[in-house]
Amino acid sequence: MSRLPDFSALPPRTLPGFGGAPLGNLYRALDDAEAVALVRHAHDAGIRYFDTAPHYGQGLSEQRMGRALRDFPRDTYLLSTKVGRLLTPSNAAPRVQNGYVDALSFVPHYDYTWDGVLRSLDDSLRRLGLARIDFIFVHDIDAATHGEAYAQRFRDMLDGALPALRELKDAGTIRGFGLGVNDVAICLTTLRHADLDVILLAGRYTLADQSALDVLLPECVRRGVTVVLGGPYNSGILASGSRPRDGSLPYFNYAPASGDVIARVAAIERACAEFAVPLKAAALQFPLGHPAVARVLPGARSRAEFDDNLAMARFPIPPAFWSALRDSSLIDPAAPLPGRVQ
Repeated sequence: MSRLPDFSALPPRTLPGFGGAPLGNLYRALDDAEAVALVRHAHDAGIRYFDTAPHYGQGLSEQRMGRALRDFPRDTYLLSTKVGRLLTPSNAAPRVQNGYVDALSFVPHYDYTWDGVLRSLDDSLRRLGLARIDFIFVHDIDAATHGEAYAQRFRDMLDGALPALRELKDAGTIRGFGLGVNDVAICLTTLRHADLDVILLAGRYTLADQSALDVLLPECVRRGVTVVLGGPYNSGILASGSRPRDGSLPYFNYAPASGDVIARVAAIERACAEFAVPLKAAALQFPLGHPAVARVLPGARSRAEFDDNLAMARFPIPPAFWSALRDSSLIDPAAPLPGRVQ
């Protein structure tokens, strides 16, 4: 299977994508008009890849993203969403679900079957108000998410979700499909059973966590699987630093960071200070050194955050900085360095 041309046909890899989780009111509410204006601002700034999911605010992110993107010709951007959760309307739905506040009045339940995937895609198209979605990711199909139900849900994916998505791709309805996860093991397990076009991997190839490097990324290169790197800040610490200015705890993988992670990031910050490189710039640019990674996908909840992400993605970083991180064992010796410095 050859690498899909779609991501390589976008503007330079250094231009990030737009992650839609904040549009679902992740951790705090975002005004509807501000959310729509933010997506339009991103497109105006040159962003050409947008990602969302039913999980983000129980459909709220999809609604807002679709409302914004309908202003632009459909062939000017790529759009992805996810399957694996169906949303059922309920007056009793909690207003806060999985960190999303003021979520829409739906209750999610997992469904990785053929019928469930097709229904999920139809629901997403209605929420988006668009005629096409380019890439579909099977969302959160890892053992940690599903516990005792994992074996059955994984089988549902192999027998249902993936064949359904393959049929949609073969018919030209979508451009490609894969997994949207934050777990390396489930990617490798799935690749032993099926071919994928793309993996949206959150947080597993960053300055703080390079666990995808040894096996998964080389396998993706070998098989022509495109990788989109979500969560480049590891849910906070690579943006806030080891000691956030507001006095809060630094977060790593959606929980307070361990002492080892804090110490590692503090050491990276010392190198950043020596070379006058912002930590966020290093976090956004490091993953792109690997040939498997086609795009980095940060989120933003305001124009200021988006503009800062864009500036950090373009910040000039001297090759000596990456060499210093590698010499200090802060980057794995096997990791390709940005700028092809070896």
